[in-house]
Amino acid sequence: MMRMLRLFTFAGMLAVIITQAGMAHAQATRTWVSGVGDDANPCSRTAPCKTFAGAISKTAAGGVINCLDPGGFGAVTITKAITLNCTATLGSVLASGTNGIVINAAATDVITLRGLDIAGAGPPGTIGLVGVSFLNGGVLHIENCKIYGFTSGAASGVLFQPAASARLFISDSQVSDNGTGSTGGGLVVRPVSGAFAKVTVRHSEFSGNTAGVVADGSAGGFAAHIQAVDTVSAGNSGAGFTATGTNTSLFLDRVSSVNNGAAGVLVNGSTAHALITNSTISDNALGVSLTGGATAYTYATNQINGNAGSDGTPLPNGLSQE
Repeated sequence: MMRMLRLFTFAGMLAVIITQAGMAHAQATRTWVSGVGDDANPCSRTAPCKTFAGAISKTAAGGVINCLDPGGFGAVTITKAITLNCTATLGSVLASGTNGIVINAAATDVITLRGLDIAGAGPPGTIGLVGVSFLNGGVLHIENCKIYGFTSGAASGVLFQPAASARLFISDSQVSDNGTGSTGGGLVVRPVSGAFAKVTVRHSEFSGNTAGVVADGSAGGFAAHIQAVDTVSAGNSGAGFTATGTNTSLFLDRVSSVNNGAAGVLVNGSTAHALITNSTISDNALGVSLTGGATAYTYATNQINGNAGSDGTPLPNGLSQE
């Protein structure tokens, strides 16, 4: 009888130990980071982690990492559906000599970056490469973010180059001072391996970059389509908006493309086209530039004038072709 009691007692203790171990390794659906946190913590509200990289391993797929107070939470690679949310405070990512946020998730995963300050600035030789580099995933939302100072290597604020078809939504964000020489830019959309990229940009600004916003079909992607609404592309050294290469398009509604060092809108290639309505294209080196058999639809609601060179050949209310 005593032996049986000891066996039951041992079994009970073993069950408690196993349960506690499972709880210790369980991932939470909501975790927290803090400027004074520690990655050895469980990332709870009362025991937050120090970095996004530390918190992401303790956060379940589809979960949320919140910023508890101001801090620099470090570069991170995201491999699952997750939300980084720092809207209530300053959540900074300083990427010296590397990428800020890399996304390489499953084709069905939804990733959200909200309220982040992503900076590539640093001492000479340690400047960041890409602010947000998207390699794979289903959907990426960038909301209320600032992405700036990425001027080394690939040098882009946002580089969206999905290996499989994916969607990107950018809203209420500022992407500035990215790119190097004549390469890179604020937003570069370059799908690969036959992928399809659909991008929507709303209420955002792209300024001081090399190129402002680029749909680039040169990497073998099936198509790169960008819709920009209520958005500004200004003061870039290259074009404000670009569609170049195979199966690329721009739909521009209520945008301003001004004070750019090249064309306000550049469309290049026989399968590249743009539709421009309710927009202002002014004070650029050129207005609307069509090359390589490109086409553009423009409407009488546009203001395309005051550019240093030609305002361009698009005809109001109709189709124009180079």
